[in-house]
Amino acid sequence: MAHPLLLEINTRCWLRAWSDVLGRPVTLAHAPEQEIASWKERGFTHLWLMGVWATGPKTRDLARAQPNLMALSAQAFGTRGPEMLVSSPYAVSDFTVAESLGGAAALRRFRAKLQRHGLQLVLDFIPNHLGLDHAWLTERHGLFVRSAERRPEAFPVAHAGATSWVAHGKDPYFPAWLDTAQLDYRLAATRTAMTEALLSVASQCDGVRCDTAMLLLNDVFDKTWSHYPTGAPAPTGEFWAEAIAAVKRRQPEFTFIAEAYWDLEPRLQALGFDFVYDKKFLDYLARRDYPALQNHVRAVCGKFHPARFLENHDEERIASRLSVPEQKAAAVLLLAQPGLRLLHEGQWAGHGRHTPVQFACRWPESGHAEMTAFYERLFSSLARTAIGHGEMEFCETGLSHCFAMKWKNEAGRISLAAVNLAPQRADFRIQELEHGGESTNVFSDIDSTWIWKEKALHIHLAGHGFALLEWSLVMPST
Repeated sequence: MAHPLLLEINTRCWLRAWSDVLGRPVTLAHAPEQEIASWKERGFTHLWLMGVWATGPKTRDLARAQPNLMALSAQAFGTRGPEMLVSSPYAVSDFTVAESLGGAAALRRFRAKLQRHGLQLVLDFIPNHLGLDHAWLTERHGLFVRSAERRPEAFPVAHAGATSWVAHGKDPYFPAWLDTAQLDYRLAATRTAMTEALLSVASQCDGVRCDTAMLLLNDVFDKTWSHYPTGAPAPTGEFWAEAIAAVKRRQPEFTFIAEAYWDLEPRLQALGFDFVYDKKFLDYLARRDYPALQNHVRAVCGKFHPARFLENHDEERIASRLSVPEQKAAAVLLLAQPGLRLLHEGQWAGHGRHTPVQFACRWPESGHAEMTAFYERLFSSLARTAIGHGEMEFCETGLSHCFAMKWKNEAGRISLAAVNLAPQRADFRIQELEHGGESTNVFSDIDSTWIWKEKALHIHLAGHGFALLEWSLVMPST
């Protein structure tokens, strides 16, 4: 699928919300099918169940020992704050579905429901590290980055009468994740074990979002962990090339999504990923650096297949960063882009509070009725266009803050999305368009207009305005 529309939901928070609504525990096995049907109706093609894997008491206790998390949970839930803090879903104790969510059998039933509605399932694969409760720390401690001597950002593990200091998982630009243990990808045994884990995960879904995928690249890993020498021979190939190939031999249509930064996106694409995070899209947009955004979205074409978003579980809510008019323009721009488009649960309800991944329940807040109504109309409008189907090309607007994307499908329908990100009115014309009959206004803000004149489309957009237009080509007479 060339241009998927992916919905990310926080699994345990979502099921907790349904449990509160229905007055009984709800697991994946009994997730209401009417909501799954509504996702399909809105145009989603894939669902990312974030956080389904088992975690343990050590990582839960560490979450409850963090003063900042305790303060946030008390602010959100009052006296119930401590019980609402659980383990990070990225500190897994095993790649098996948490029993609190219904276990593996419940996931199979849920996936069958998705399939009945034509939706594909995406799960997390966390390759860089494991949680402190994982059995490998005692049974296979040799798979981890470790030292015989005490080290900073490491913890002791006793094995066979001796103590090793195992490193916590780490991004080199941030403090270590103290609820995790760092796997050592310089070791063939680690690569084999994690490839087997990936194959197991892949057998339960249609795609994976691979956490911090760039950390496993050979040169990145070597630089990060050079102070923990192994003495083992250097690996001859990249882990991702071998692991992705192993999955796709069994499941050729399987989808790999890489969380990646540092301009390493093209390298990960070359190793087999289908889509790679394009974080710069959000960064430029949130900073309102429209010239840089304009240059960036054009430059990405041909380099890698982007996965773009306005927010996700790691990012602040877009409603806390942009005004309501800016959010609307940004949403049209996002959904009219090529590649994978990701929406985060609560985004179209206008939620403004970021829920930490250690919360067992969503941050309590009411929605924003205007944003909800806007998104619902946008979803229904896009379903009637060629956007996300066929081929896309950027049209010249002559303005760095205005974007125009033309989509053409196999039936000859042409759809145009025009967006003005700036607060001032914008007037421009698009020339050399394939033009047919009268254009249809699929969806636009009330103050934006357009007209065909002298073989060009003249567009007038209000500040933060947008327009979705569609027309058919006129076939030459015989």
